[in-house]
Amino acid sequence: MSANFEQSLLRLSKRMSELGLCSRREADEWIAKGWVRVDGKVVSELGTKVYPSQKVTVERQAAAEQSKRVTILINKPMGYVSGQAEDGYKPAVTLIRPENRWSGDTSPEQFHPTQLKSLVPAGRLDIDSVGLLVLTQDGRIAKHLIGQDTEIDKEYLVRVQYTKPGKLPDADLKKLNHGLWMDGKPLLPAKVRWQNDDQLSFTLREGKKRQIRRMCEMVGLKVIGLKRVRIGRVKLGELPTGQWRYLNADERF
Repeated sequence: MSANFEQSLLRLSKRMSELGLCSRREADEWIAKGWVRVDGKVVSELGTKVYPSQKVTVERQAAAEQSKRVTILINKPMGYVSGQAEDGYKPAVTLIRPENRWSGDTSPEQFHPTQLKSLVPAGRLDIDSVGLLVLTQDGRIAKHLIGQDTEIDKEYLVRVQYTKPGKLPDADLKKLNHGLWMDGKPLLPAKVRWQNDDQLSFTLREGKKRQIRRMCEMVGLKVIGLKRVRIGRVKLGELPTGQWRYLNADERF
């Protein structure tokens, strides 16, 4: 068999993720349960490979299970980590309790502790940053928000102090928008503009570790406070600090 012929085969779970049916982890679960068909035939062996031209379908049970998966928005306070507990700090998921649910949440969804199972942060927010954090059980949403080819932008309000005399030169503001390098690579263009005398609005498509703080340091700005206010089309809005709500069925990132 020629090398080219071999290369055109893909793992079924990878193909399902590419097709937007589910995440790879979900794909493996569904394959093991016999919920996946290739060209009409049930495939239940993990690691099966398929050609892109083959038709992949999933049983109704998979769609039903997926529709039960929840996505939760939290207004993360300072001092909480996005993911796993570290250095004695609590993860944001510990805030998801019935008593912390925002009274303004209009979702008909009822809280149940099973919703905390396999609820993962779709993106991170530093321990000393606050604002909108998304946790989801839905692999499609996680991939949409943090996948390599994501088109989703995120907006932050950043309180800053200029560490040099005078005020930030326009040339440096332009650099924040486009022209800075980090970790040996040029950063994608951003939208950075003044909101008022000491606050900038940053809109980014990427999220390298401590990116905004590092960008600011490069032009002599010290970050005093950082708050994420929007992810795609979903805004933090009036959600109070430390409280959470469900993503509504009609909301799209």
